Amino acid sequence: MKFGFTGTQAGMTAHQKARLVTVLTYFTEGSASELAPQLHHGDCIGADWEAASIAKAMGFWIVAWPPTNSAKRGYFKSHDIHIPAPYLVRNQSIVKVTERLIAAPKTMEEEQRSGTWATIRYARKIGKPVEIIWPH
Repeated sequence: MKFGFTGTQAGMTAHQKARLVTVLTYFTEGSASELAPQLHHGDCIGADWEAASIAKAMGFWIVAWPPTNSAKRGYFKSHDIHIPAPYLVRNQSIVKVTERLIAAPKTMEEEQRSGTWATIRYARKIGKPVEIIWPH
């Protein structure tokens, strides 16, 4: 199974990290696939880096979609790394190529000027399942 991930550059809360393990375990448990599940992330500091680290420790194949703006890039040691793209393009690519989006937003309420929330809105718009892991 291919999961997309989006989250805040501020990093996840302890609750979000623990819940991410639960969510990834739930959706991959009993999978008949011989291939490792995949986690596609935006390769930024904070939640992207943390989610990739957690998933890699769980045996996931990690796929990075870095931004063209390297100022906040996480440079996580992923198995596959795509060519850098602008934030919006990269986030939409992650949603398009995966089966489910997992989101770890910074706030409990939707924000207009947030990459995480924009990615959630895009996934909903194209009918992609979204699992939101709330900060608390």
